[in-house]
Amino acid sequence: MVTLTPLLPLLAAAGILLAGNGLQGTLIALRSAHEGFDPALVGLMGTGYFIGFLISCLFTARLIRSVGHIRVFASLAAIAAAACLMLVLILNPLAWVALRFVLGFCFAGLFMVIESWINGAVPNAERARVLSLYRMMDLSVVTGAQFMIPTFGVAGFTLFALMAMMVCLSLVPVSLGDRSNPKPPEEFRFSAKAIWAISPLACIGCITIGLTNSAFRLIGPIYAHDLGMNTAAVAFFISAGIVGGAVLQYPLGWLSDRLDRRWVLIASTTGAVLAGLFLSQAAGASEVLNYAGVFAFGAFALPLYSLSAAHANDRAQPGQYVLVAAGLTFFFSLGASIGPVVVAWVMKTFGVSAFFTYTSVVHASLVAVTLWRMRVRGRPLEGTRRFVALLRTSPALTRMAQRSAASEHHQS
Repeated sequence: MVTLTPLLPLLAAAGILLAGNGLQGTLIALRSAHEGFDPALVGLMGTGYFIGFLISCLFTARLIRSVGHIRVFASLAAIAAAACLMLVLILNPLAWVALRFVLGFCFAGLFMVIESWINGAVPNAERARVLSLYRMMDLSVVTGAQFMIPTFGVAGFTLFALMAMMVCLSLVPVSLGDRSNPKPPEEFRFSAKAIWAISPLACIGCITIGLTNSAFRLIGPIYAHDLGMNTAAVAFFISAGIVGGAVLQYPLGWLSDRLDRRWVLIASTTGAVLAGLFLSQAAGASEVLNYAGVFAFGAFALPLYSLSAAHANDRAQPGQYVLVAAGLTFFFSLGASIGPVVVAWVMKTFGVSAFFTYTSVVHASLVAVTLWRMRVRGRPLEGTRRFVALLRTSPALTRMAQRSAASEHHQS
């Protein structure tokens, strides 16, 4: 067994960034409500973030190949820290849209640097262990970061300063903790048409998931706030959804390795539909019902990305894994750039309870599309690859997960 000690500095940097990124979305939504910003503009902030995220996923690899991991990381960290501070220095919603674009670009690039570095340093036999550690760290730090908000409050300067400090501190382990010279990310030609040809269902699934999950993470805090929850309750509401997503991720993956993945996708999406309908009826009722509903929503909705990616990789050739990783990120980001704006309009037009009615309608459409694709494509492929739970931070981590699954499949 290879020791993971050399990777600890990189994992520490990733943990700091994941905490800062997890804090960012909830804080910006709540501070926007505190400042009285129009919900439509808050939705545009989400759009700006994911457009920046998408562009960074497509172009940051070129920067890394040009000047190296550490220089790119240092540059993006400096820009992201400055953007975090500018958020509180310029309390203007249009400026925040632009700054969220910058933050989306920077955070996607920062994760790509760390994850491609880890990807190149981990032997195949250790990939699953590193991914499990990464997943547990993500769940812990993102959930914990939510409770910094009620501790320090949304009205002042403190949380924005803490976000900037987190980004700056992530430079320390990356700069001093490893003297290796990591290999640059693989070069590839991106083609949306090619990934669509591999699996239209996975592409549609990722667009759908972007439309709903991004809205939950970015507009969900406003939804909970508008229901009358205090800051601590909002943090618990978002955390309940995140924890729910972790609880069913592996059981659903285990089932999808043994059954037609599309039936598991239908079952999980149907669960998200029912949880959304329950939440739309429970809105304004007791907080306990809302917590239970959002836990169920997260449990069924958040694993859908991993299930869609697993379905696409079943149909991909070995040389297409990098294309699949980038392509699914592209389609997810397309949906995620639209979802927050649509949800903000829905809530403004039909009221706060319409938030989860929207998610149920979108998820129900995915059920219908999946049933249609099953009729078009017929029986599932033989010899499906092992399911892996994915984080949507950068395509580099997706590639590491795919290599882990491919290694275990080959060994078995």
